[in-house]
Amino acid sequence: MHRNNLHNEDYDFPKLCAEYPQLNQFVFTNKYDKQTINFAYPQAVKALNTALLKTHYNIKYWLFSDENLCPPIPSRVDYIHYLNDLLIESKIENSTILDIGTGATCIYPLLGNSVYGWSFIATDIDKNTINNAQKIIDHNKLNKQISLRHQHKKVNILYNVIEKNDVFAASMCNPPFYSSEENAIEANNRKLKGLGIDSTSRNFSGNSNELWYEGGEKAFLHNYIYQSSKFKENCHWFTSLVSKKDNLKSLKKSLEKLNVTDIKIIPMQQGNKITRILAWTFK
Repeated sequence: MHRNNLHNEDYDFPKLCAEYPQLNQFVFTNKYDKQTINFAYPQAVKALNTALLKTHYNIKYWLFSDENLCPPIPSRVDYIHYLNDLLIESKIENSTILDIGTGATCIYPLLGNSVYGWSFIATDIDKNTINNAQKIIDHNKLNKQISLRHQHKKVNILYNVIEKNDVFAASMCNPPFYSSEENAIEANNRKLKGLGIDSTSRNFSGNSNELWYEGGEKAFLHNYIYQSSKFKENCHWFTSLVSKKDNLKSLKKSLEKLNVTDIKIIPMQQGNKITRILAWTFK
């Protein structure tokens, strides 16, 4: 994890439970005499991440449907820290960020504002998702720092949400990984099998807009890259997580064809999970 990530060490469960008592019911001592939770149980994971937000980031209200993805706070804040490094390296003083596909949890704006005081414009395709994110913003009194825009067409990523006079230090995005619901279920079942958990039905969180996009992550990112070329003056750095390393070759080729001035690939690792941030600029 990033050197500034608060979650490089083991979780302090007594402190977390003191801040968020609902977590107590999921905590147990394992065979190594360490306190933990069952990470295969969605309600336990949700309680842990709610506790982390309340304890470390002053987020008092964070409610959303069990059907929505529950983002792991340590990995989400890692993206924030690495993006901050990029802005410092580029000597960018503007601190307004565009969050593409913010989700019902509004997680990146919450973390980015808490850790670095950034302002956000956050978008999403789903109206119910937007409504839930707004409730979180309202309850945490962050209306001056975070505003939402509804993207009406799934094929559009930047079109119709970036306005003429917008100026962003960076955009950020956690794209849908799968090409279909079937693809998402297959991947989830493989993961559960690897953990020794038997599952014959979908038991993961996440709705269609969060998990899959026609053509998968690769198609989404190529669309995002093309649309970014239409907003060269509105955003200094365009960035996105890229889950599949094999996608980088074609993505870089597309960026070079659009005559970007710089491309960066920033590696990230949380435990055994390896991912990366793709960043590009026309400046």
